[in-house]
Amino acid sequence: MRIITRKKGNKIYFYLQHSFRKQGKVITKEKYLGIEVPKNINEIKKDFLKESKLDLYKKLEKIKKHFQEEWKRLPPSAKEKELESISIAFTYNTNAIEGSTITLHDALEIIHYNISPNKPLRDVKETEAHSKVFLQMLCKNEQITKELLLKWHKNVFGETKLDIAGRFRDYLVRVGPHLAPDWQDIEELMKNFIAFIRNNKKMNPAELAARAHYQFEKIHPFGDGNGRVGRLLMNFILWHNKYPMLIIEYEKRKSYYRALQKDEENFVSYFMRRYLTVHKKRYLN
Repeated sequence: MRIITRKKGNKIYFYLQHSFRKQGKVITKEKYLGIEVPKNINEIKKDFLKESKLDLYKKLEKIKKHFQEEWKRLPPSAKEKELESISIAFTYNTNAIEGSTITLHDALEIIHYNISPNKPLRDVKETEAHSKVFLQMLCKNEQITKELLLKWHKNVFGETKLDIAGRFRDYLVRVGPHLAPDWQDIEELMKNFIAFIRNNKKMNPAELAARAHYQFEKIHPFGDGNGRVGRLLMNFILWHNKYPMLIIEYEKRKSYYRALQKDEENFVSYFMRRYLTVHKKRYLN
């Protein structure tokens, strides 16, 4: 979203311009501001953005509605089987993004058949632990707190990264070109982050999941495992607000990384495109 000017005669007129993708095409909308930029421009931007997103929100509500209808029709045994399948796919992809050697077939053997493949023990242990945390997370709609995030991290990495599991980092880290915030600011940043989630419960859950994931990754509170905990959090928000989850696929990790390197609005746009693509059948019905 940007402010542009147009000159007519000797006068200059201000417009608010917003471009977004719709069905593969770039749509541009404008709002006339006047002969000067209003003092309440930030409020005008928020309202204009909200108007532009009405179509998106309708699609998201349709996805939620049809998903809930599908889910209610499933008998308990089928639900259990479906959640295990999601756990296998999600665990494989989220770990593979972080360099795990475990394949999708390996993940199936570890999680469903309790068979350990001939792979590094660390990767096997993290596959087992992640799946367990994921399935437990879906069963209990807990308050999102610092303690909950620390618990997830400890339970996923408690057997493989004993020196950092379950606690925030106390050293500087760099993630590609991004220098994460000073470790001395982590406590305050995470306090504000938790407050952001709590104060935005009226935000569409898919958008909240996207913003929470982006902000968490930028804070990068842990020495390692931030991506996995951040993607757990993303799906926790979706699931407990009755939305279907989103798996960031290993094969599409490059576009995911590129989106994380941009600003928050760009990441939210990326997230929404992926979400609508994955759940397209649900909003077209």
